[in-house]
Amino acid sequence: MGVEFIYPEFEVIRNDERCIGCRVCERQCANEVHRYDVERGRMMSDETTCVNCQRCVSLCPTRALKIVKSDCTLRENANWQNDTIKEVYKQANSGGVLLSSMGNPKPMPVYWDKILINASQVTNPSIDPLREPMETKVFLGKKPEKITRDENGRLITDLPPHLELSMPVMFSAMSYGSISYNAHASLARAATKLGVYYNTGEGGLHEDFFKYGENTIVQVASGRFGVNEEYLSAGAAIEIKMGQGAKPGIGGHLPGMKINDEISKTRMIPKGTDAISPAPHHDIYSIEDLRQLVFSLKEATNWEKPVIVKIAAVHNVAAIASGVARSGADIIAIDGFRGGTGAAPTRIRDNVGIPIELALASVDARLRDEGIRNDVSVVVGGSVRSAADVVKAIALGADACYIATSALLALGCHLCRSCNTGKCNWGIATQRADLVKRLNPDIGYQRLVNLVTAWDHEIKEMMGGMGINSIEALRGNRLMLRGVGLTQKELDILGIQHAGE
Repeated sequence: MGVEFIYPEFEVIRNDERCIGCRVCERQCANEVHRYDVERGRMMSDETTCVNCQRCVSLCPTRALKIVKSDCTLRENANWQNDTIKEVYKQANSGGVLLSSMGNPKPMPVYWDKILINASQVTNPSIDPLREPMETKVFLGKKPEKITRDENGRLITDLPPHLELSMPVMFSAMSYGSISYNAHASLARAATKLGVYYNTGEGGLHEDFFKYGENTIVQVASGRFGVNEEYLSAGAAIEIKMGQGAKPGIGGHLPGMKINDEISKTRMIPKGTDAISPAPHHDIYSIEDLRQLVFSLKEATNWEKPVIVKIAAVHNVAAIASGVARSGADIIAIDGFRGGTGAAPTRIRDNVGIPIELALASVDARLRDEGIRNDVSVVVGGSVRSAADVVKAIALGADACYIATSALLALGCHLCRSCNTGKCNWGIATQRADLVKRLNPDIGYQRLVNLVTAWDHEIKEMMGGMGINSIEALRGNRLMLRGVGLTQKELDILGIQHAGE
């Protein structure tokens, strides 16, 4: 105790009349918050390690527990908020860089919530998706500028490699190592069932998941973990990760405690050693270098797979995307600053990058102005939370969306933001065998299928309400959007009008 002591953020409230001393909470808490005091004959709690994951609350058979925010706070100060002061104390005590998980929790603008969708009335009748055909299928890759026919009048359909999605949603990159084997199994099986794709992240591909290759995007990051010819050939597409929304401009870090035998084999690194990705690709320092890697990967896979280049949403993202489109890439993935992560420096996560909504709008406008929009598809991620966000993203110019945090929530994540500790009580962001088994992939995969199926229904309903019967007709159709509570500059960047206009 002393100057470095910080009162716990959360408090465990236990109803002693309801508590039967079953010790379920003790067995279920990886953070060892709960313990049974033999002398007192009752359960006790040490809140200093509580992350409010709600595992104990969810499984308590008598509903004897609840976790509440502590009301013990430092003196109020509009400039020096409690979290800021506590972070200073932590760094003064440790001399270390602060690490955080998941996405940016700060009260920054969420532009999705300031954008409204138009609806049809009389002159442009709405469409009933229950009774009329509604096309949500999406093809990702280069698109022809015009329809061409051969000498016999037949359509020429010889196109570059594409990804075919049943709907405009995919599971974003989450590496084996940052999330568990069972979480990966759930994502792979759900993607296969839904007719979409999941992304391996930068951790390679476990040999058990090669069978899902037709619905797998394999990632090549700066660390090249797990990358070999067999890996590249296993997936339906290859993604070059240049940046990530939660930590633009820096590399990745998977702590050695998460590198067990299976992850060591998959990533091709020694067991127990930290997996550290460099900030840059050491063979890419220009668009020309990126182009060389794009074509090398295409050559290595017989020109049969589209190549995606993933970039973080930063201030000059439109110019970067323009260069990527000319690099030979088939798809650009843009990750916004609210995107999640297994671990990132807190200062980077909370202060670097820009919202995906503004980045998407500026990229789409730039590619259209330069006449190269059809040369590349655009996929966006970074806090896509609902079917409404997907519809708004497509109307702003996206071809499809990546989802990650929402997928983890479907698996049981409670956003306790302790992924970097490896003690995920829900079996998602952990490699501890006793915790991993808590996530049943049979149940997890079905919950993911349910989530995305529900979104598909909602997307069709919203499109029908707009009088639009296909994703292609919605893409870039900003007339269907209106802004509320936005400045004129924000409206100009988004390319939409204010509500009422």
